[in-house]
Amino acid sequence: MTAIAATDMTGSGARGLAKTTLSASDTFSYRADRSPVLLLNNVTAGPLTVVIDGGGGTTIPVAGIGNVDVSAGYSTGAIAAGAVYAIPLKSIEKFLKGTIAVTGGAGIVASLLEF
Repeated sequence: MTAIAATDMTGSGARGLAKTTLSASDTFSYRADRSPVLLLNNVTAGPLTVVIDGGGGTTIPVAGIGNVDVSAGYSTGAIAAGAVYAIPLKSIEKFLKGTIAVTGGAGIVASLLEF
């Protein structure tokens, strides 16, 4: 299990990105005080479905719907070979409670940008 390192994007100017090639199960730290974006670059030969799952996620109340179960994590759906997905983590923060596991993406190159 590898930790996906964050790249600090505050300030001005260009910078290199920290890149992590995902294995069967990896992790990262979510900082709610920042505006992080997770980039997933599928450099493999086939589609992969990544699941991002915080170990503390259970159910959340959603107005007009009721309780929604987030315990299985957030699934990207199939990421085609050669595709790059950008996930603004604030948009899925209810899935990011507790220790976060990233699974299903072995071979994908991930970068975590913190704005």
